[in-house]
Amino acid sequence: MGYLDRLNDRQREAVEYGAGPLLVIAGAGSGKTNTLAHRVSHLLTKGADPRRILLMTFSRRAATELTRRVERITSEAMGAGYAAEALTWAGTFHGISARVLREIAPQIGLNPDFSIHDREDSADLMNLCRHSLGLSATETRFPAKGTCLSIYSRAVNSGEALEAVLKQHFPWVIGWEEQLKQLFASYVEAKQSQNVLDYDDLLLIWAQVMEEPAFAAHLGALWDHVLIDEYQDTNRLQSRILLALKPDGRGLTVVGDDAQSIYAFRAATVRNILDFPASFDPPAGIITLDRNYRSTQPVLEAANAVIAQARERYTKDLWTDRTSAVKPKIVTYATEADQARHIADQVLSNRETGMPLKQQAVLFRTSSHAGQLEVELTRRNIPFVKFGGLKFLDSAHVKDLLAVLRFAQNPHDRVAGFRVLQLLPGIGPGTTGKVLDHISTSMQPLVALASMTAPPKSMGWPELIDALQATDWPDALGRARAWYDPQLDRIHEDAEFRRADLLQLEQIAMGYPTRERFLTDLTLDPPDATSGQAGVPLKDEDYLILSTIHSAKGQEWKSVFVLNVVDGCIPSDLGTGQTAEIEEERRLLYVAMTRAKEQLSLGVPQRFYVTQQTRNADRHIYAARSRFIPRELLNHFEVTHWAPRLTAAGAVPQPPSIDVGLRLRGMWQ
Repeated sequence: MGYLDRLNDRQREAVEYGAGPLLVIAGAGSGKTNTLAHRVSHLLTKGADPRRILLMTFSRRAATELTRRVERITSEAMGAGYAAEALTWAGTFHGISARVLREIAPQIGLNPDFSIHDREDSADLMNLCRHSLGLSATETRFPAKGTCLSIYSRAVNSGEALEAVLKQHFPWVIGWEEQLKQLFASYVEAKQSQNVLDYDDLLLIWAQVMEEPAFAAHLGALWDHVLIDEYQDTNRLQSRILLALKPDGRGLTVVGDDAQSIYAFRAATVRNILDFPASFDPPAGIITLDRNYRSTQPVLEAANAVIAQARERYTKDLWTDRTSAVKPKIVTYATEADQARHIADQVLSNRETGMPLKQQAVLFRTSSHAGQLEVELTRRNIPFVKFGGLKFLDSAHVKDLLAVLRFAQNPHDRVAGFRVLQLLPGIGPGTTGKVLDHISTSMQPLVALASMTAPPKSMGWPELIDALQATDWPDALGRARAWYDPQLDRIHEDAEFRRADLLQLEQIAMGYPTRERFLTDLTLDPPDATSGQAGVPLKDEDYLILSTIHSAKGQEWKSVFVLNVVDGCIPSDLGTGQTAEIEEERRLLYVAMTRAKEQLSLGVPQRFYVTQQTRNADRHIYAARSRFIPRELLNHFEVTHWAPRLTAAGAVPQPPSIDVGLRLRGMWQ
């Protein structure tokens, strides 16, 4: 079996494991994706039907990469002709769920043409329900639409009672529990009347379906093998679905790393991976991948020491044969500004020694922590891309065009209808509501819309009707874009810049067979960012990576700088209420450290300058090194202090005094 010869002993053991339930604890950089791809390929070489293998990941990109590797490995093992029959059930949890629900929709009371709302559209619908119940006109402040959606989503995905969710995660809105129950009931009714599902419905409905023994048996029988990537990131609904699909564990393989469970804010729970073996009788097999192919041994020793303090975990110490004499650094600074200056110096120094900017990354707990550094990089003309910021579908022009497609796909979708109709000059909320009310009772709402007289003062009505009635794909998107083009010029000053995103959207659409499939996949797994609005330097082919730690998971760079490794930042002052929250913050630092291949630097500013709301109240806050790196761990690091270079006189030079205001006034005299 030559295709298995490249695997180490632990990886090969996982690949060749039998049919019983299997948990693969895959440490950072241990070749998890390669191992999972080889296990699927091995099943295929042993005669498994690729149409009866279910492979679920947390991003479409990961599913695509896994499928590509499986095809390559299988082709190597069995010949190119066999690899042509690709996996037909590989995708994200939400994508697979949408596909399953559409196929069984008639049997469970769903219309298979349902639309899927993204988070912003869901929040907008939640807001419409707030208004209809009069909750936006209360004497005291009712939670905003985004907060309401977060509460709803947390309750659905965690399986906890609303009272418990409010008490633990949203204590400032406990007094609104009864009103929130009314709101959520109204929200569910609105979704059902408009034939709309949100992200949470996809998992919730599938989990509810699996509670019926006949359905659970039917769906479980569709697949002989179920393989799950990143199992530490699953929530309780996903765990319920998996255990109902394969209650005896036969054919079930989950891969993950409890030390990288960092998505509790999405209701993910580390308990799923910790409790997985005991879910079966006999318990599931456990294979640990602890050989790291990414980092040097000093980086791993420091990361191992940090995670070894965890209260509960699968014990593993990552190791590698990549030796190095360079320890990770802990660098203290007087201020955040000093930290920004020094990191900029180091980034440029690395570049001069042959390390491209793209091989370097600065990671941070929260996007706002990078503010000082962004200013310094801009001042010194160092190009950078920031991840964890604006997403592709968050941009208004992209949402506008997608709303046209969604309204055409499902004219009962009032959120899409409101957005589209109000793009027309001369149509406001009142007229829009009347139009949508008129077509809501029709069996053919688009026909009813086309037969209406154009609202007074509206412009572009006939062209919109033509765009909505286009059925050929992807020509329908081209028609919608042609209608939207003059609206783009009217609404946005930077229309040309935004057209690049719409062209990108049209190119993406070319790869999809239907409008429904395009809308589903793009909503559930959108591109990361717009072509320019996330800071992508279009005129620079090399740029530094700035990223939140959450967005950096799964990535790696030669040199990694971590900002603000101090109490209050890591761990966040918002994440120190309970033991579980503190443990997740520890795992977050571990994830950041294990992104580094060769160089790792943890920044510890000792003083933060905080601007208050009131005048003359600015103040300094003094910080201590993160509790996750106590004194006894310092032997794993090189600890240094950096300060700005002094002049020969021993002091930082002061700038001369000028009257800028006088100069500015003089420009206009």
